[in-house]
Amino acid sequence: MFSDENYQSPKEVLESIALENNLDITSEDFQKHLDANDEISHLRDEFYFPNAATFPGVEGTDKECIYLLGNSLGLQPKCTVDEVTKVLDNWKINCNHSHVIGHLPAISCDEMVTEGMAQLIGAHEDEVVAMNGLSVNLHLLLVSFYRPTEKRNKVLIEAKAFPSDHYIVQSQIKQRGLDPEKCMMFLGKPQGKDNSKLEMSEFVETIEKFGDEIALVLLPGVQYYTGQVLNMQKITKLAQAKGCMVGFDLAHAIGNIEMNLHDWGVDFAAWCTYKYLNSGPGCMAGAFIHRKHNLNNFPKFSGWWSHNLDTRLEMSNMLDLTPGAKGYRVTNPPPLLAACINASLKVFQKTTIAKLTKKSFLLTGYLEYLLHHYFKKTEGSKVYIDIITPPVERGCQLSLKFSLPVTEIYDKLVKHGVSCDIREPDVIRVAPVPLYNNFRDVYRFVQVLCKVLPITDA
Repeated sequence: MFSDENYQSPKEVLESIALENNLDITSEDFQKHLDANDEISHLRDEFYFPNAATFPGVEGTDKECIYLLGNSLGLQPKCTVDEVTKVLDNWKINCNHSHVIGHLPAISCDEMVTEGMAQLIGAHEDEVVAMNGLSVNLHLLLVSFYRPTEKRNKVLIEAKAFPSDHYIVQSQIKQRGLDPEKCMMFLGKPQGKDNSKLEMSEFVETIEKFGDEIALVLLPGVQYYTGQVLNMQKITKLAQAKGCMVGFDLAHAIGNIEMNLHDWGVDFAAWCTYKYLNSGPGCMAGAFIHRKHNLNNFPKFSGWWSHNLDTRLEMSNMLDLTPGAKGYRVTNPPPLLAACINASLKVFQKTTIAKLTKKSFLLTGYLEYLLHHYFKKTEGSKVYIDIITPPVERGCQLSLKFSLPVTEIYDKLVKHGVSCDIREPDVIRVAPVPLYNNFRDVYRFVQVLCKVLPITDA
């Protein structure tokens, strides 16, 4: 992820493979060679791929979808319907007893998906909970981990934070009776400006200068707009050395990059499950709280699911708080949503995050190579693509800026059956997901670009 002296770029690896097999990297034969040697290619068969002909704006009645949008919504695993049906049948057959028996019983269904999520973020199972949605979980966590004092009351976020994160921090500060204008600090360039990478040197300078005033650092594991992976380990170490709490929004990180939250000492994190975890729109989210905070006495919002299971139904109205992350649960979890998460985790269990990131390195590197080959900016060129995602600090997503109007390009891509997205003001995001995308998807996408850009330029 973060290069060392032994680092080989994707370009170097691809060129080595091409030389060894006497193939042209831009050829279809090279793409076929990469797919033939993909050790996890079989996982593609675990997912439903849509027919793009059903999508708005697509021309033709038989368009095979080039789906590069897993960073926004993952594909549906084929076993999802079976998982959900089992939960419905349990409710149908066992009625009230489905709380405690059958497939994903309601009383414990959330705990049955925590081990799989913990493995994906490098945590212990008891540090992870499945509950609510991402924004709700961030609110619940900030109640505890943003504890401003007269001197230390600032929150450091990135300037181009995902809007919900920005609003959450803003409203949490207001809830404390403080002024967001004075208490919000920003890393990187302001909203609406050029969205280049977040520099570690700027973070170091900010922490050194203002660390004693910062109560909380809340940053993404992967920046949603640029696709940049942040050095969470280094950020955590530097910020905690200054007495700051450190949390991460992992919406674009979980299932995409390798992490070791426990070993890094991260205080807390939260994520959704509908992107790289393929659990469906609005599905139940997840949260992490480090074991070192198991017995904390921080303020928190509690409900009956925060209460220890052994005494929960005694109805004593004397809170017997469950230690650690589980104590942050407020209400009973939905088994139907747990089933959707469970289905996706079953696919993840057929591989490892190490194998996924190994493929991702080559898959996204292949996309990068082809984009540079056909659309690299040169002197006098009118048609070119800039990749704003840092080449070393990235997962599977590439964020692309074009020399031509981005909405026109996007509309033409859609007509050809490409699923990607626009993020204002001027970026198209594409994300070849190693769990189900193959090298043919990348090759076909670039072939469509080769058709689209000259037409747009004309």
